[in-house]
Amino acid sequence: MTPPDTAGPASANRRAILLLLAAAATFTLAAASVKALEGAIPLAQVIMARNLFALPILLLLVPRSGGLAALRPRAPGLHALRTLFGMTGMVGAFAAYTYLPLATATVLGFTMPLFLTALSVVVLRERVGWRRWTAVMVGFAGVVLVARPGADQAALPLVPVLLALLGGLGWALAMMSIRRLGEAGEPGVTIVIWFAIGSALASGLATLPVWVDPTPRQWALLVGIGVVSAVAQLLMTEAYRRGETTLLAPFEYSALLWTMLLGGAIWGEWPGPVDLLGFAVLVGAGLFIWWREVRLGVRR
Repeated sequence: MTPPDTAGPASANRRAILLLLAAAATFTLAAASVKALEGAIPLAQVIMARNLFALPILLLLVPRSGGLAALRPRAPGLHALRTLFGMTGMVGAFAAYTYLPLATATVLGFTMPLFLTALSVVVLRERVGWRRWTAVMVGFAGVVLVARPGADQAALPLVPVLLALLGGLGWALAMMSIRRLGEAGEPGVTIVIWFAIGSALASGLATLPVWVDPTPRQWALLVGIGVVSAVAQLLMTEAYRRGETTLLAPFEYSALLWTMLLGGAIWGEWPGPVDLLGFAVLVGAGLFIWWREVRLGVRR
């Protein structure tokens, strides 16, 4: 990782935005690689590959973060919870990428801030006002527009939609556990690497009874998922290290544009008018929650 930007906050933020846009585009390549496997490889095996092949790249962070001492966990129980929740999010996301249009799977993942807002009341004892509750309800109305249950041929398959929502819930819980780890004094590199190790081990065990021998093309995709995900994670980490968190968060939604373009170009998955309306409602709700939390100084 490069040293902090010294050209001033405006220049640092511009570079951080570019890094975050690059991270979102790179994550899209990983999502497309999952979809390209076409469900031929069990999800547990895909998750194992994602973490196993990402680990060597993530380990490059260790020398820059204090050496092996940085890997000593201070809160093993919280790491276990973060791994469980993160794997739940990954299962939901990967299943959605496999069985839903790429852009639809991505936008359903944007339910994470909706779940995070609702969970903050129960878990973190935060107060959520009527404006954010309204945004949460509007956001889930966007989910209904996207899924269109009961609309015959226009309806999306129910199970992948529910798995995508489970993924959003898993990521929200993972974010909350990361916050708790941060409060316990755990460095970011420790959180990232122990998640990769824990997920690789857990998914590796789950893979044993369902292992499928990949073809050379599938091996290339599996390796690519891990490497590309790690690169995207490093780009995102660098972006948030350089720029202001409250400024950068909305640019994560650029992933929707990339997945629309890639899904349309490769699989012909061009969203229709109702899809676009649902996308706009869901993204708008998430952006409103972000804007409101910035105004209120809510810590995420």
